[in-house]
Amino acid sequence: MIPSAPEPLIRVLYDESRPDLRDASRPRPVRLYVWEPSRKEPDAPAPLVFVSHGTGGSGSEMEWLVDPLHAAGFRVVAPDHHGNNFVDGYEPEGFLHPWERPKDISFALDALAGEEPLGPVGVAGFSIGGYTAAALAGARVDPGILWAVLTGGAPLPEIPEFPGVLEALRAKYAQEEAARRSLEGVGGDLSDPRVRAVFLVSPGVGALVTRESLESVRVPVAIRWAGADTITPYEIDTRPYLDHIPTASGHSIGPAVRHDDFFAPEPADPTARVRAGEDAAAFFLERLG
Repeated sequence: MIPSAPEPLIRVLYDESRPDLRDASRPRPVRLYVWEPSRKEPDAPAPLVFVSHGTGGSGSEMEWLVDPLHAAGFRVVAPDHHGNNFVDGYEPEGFLHPWERPKDISFALDALAGEEPLGPVGVAGFSIGGYTAAALAGARVDPGILWAVLTGGAPLPEIPEFPGVLEALRAKYAQEEAARRSLEGVGGDLSDPRVRAVFLVSPGVGALVTRESLESVRVPVAIRWAGADTITPYEIDTRPYLDHIPTASGHSIGPAVRHDDFFAPEPADPTARVRAGEDAAAFFLERLG
């Protein structure tokens, strides 16, 4: 049985280059939950794995990935993505501007690297956190498809955590030009050369990423998905990553596993997230050392 990681150190950093979604006069907060390795080598920084939570979740409740990674000797850091975590509450951009999430991790990497040398870096993510990890390896959102979704030209999948999120975004950016400005940065290259490997679990946003960007990914990518997932269905969201990333490999965690088996208090298959976490630890041990 994998031991539980100790209580994390909680830090709140502020990204001066981006505004707080509730008060543009303030910088964007990036809360980090940090689990230091049990043992540190004095001359060799421990490999570092970031863990990106799913829509509406929190880095504080990703223990099914954090625990096996910490037990394997990694330094583990899990951010709360602003506007998309239940600790601070929700903002529509937190759900509809996913490209801000990988920026949180690159910003945190800059901050941590300014304090001490970093070991090899990997990123693991669940659901929209899977997209976050993939974006740091080079995946890019297609601006045209996203604009069609936000303007009603293409359907937006239901988001249970934020019903009416599209209407809330439109109310916040009433004028079309303001709405366009809110999309600044979409489609840009968010890859981070420090990231050496990524692990995706039931990744989201697969229908919005460009094939060309996926074909450009060069770091190792491992993917796990739930066979009965109706939130990020395999054919729509996972398959583009698996088919078009040349370094990608993966398999289903089980044909009857659902999306919420990775976070529900009483999952139908409680072994699903355990197996995904063990696979993540084994993958990063191989790729990061």
